Amino acid sequence: MKLKTISASLAVLISVGAVSQADAWTRSGTVTTARGTYTGSASGGCAGGTCSRTRSVTGPYGNTVSRSGSVSRTGPYRYSYSRTTTGPNGNSVTRSGSVATYPYWARYSRY
Repeated sequence: MKLKTISASLAVLISVGAVSQADAWTRSGTVTTARGTYTGSASGGCAGGTCSRTRSVTGPYGNTVSRSGSVSRTGPYRYSYSRTTTGPNGNSVTRSGSVATYPYWARYSRY
């Protein structure tokens, strides 16, 4: 009986772990051009109403450019976003804001 309980608990734990990582992803790749080889990677995921992504590219001379950003739902049809881009010398630029968007049917429902 204890073995069945432990097995069931383990199965639930594994399935919960699989669900929490279901929205996470990673990608990487390499491209070779006449100017050299570029290596890129990206990762992202969603949890608790926020989705985020990070990506970077390293050029043939070792210079890396990266960008990370996220978007969060702040209310019905309302979202806030933020992103930071970092250049090869370490300088960065951050942009952020909010957006309101409505479905097509809601735009004309007053008439």
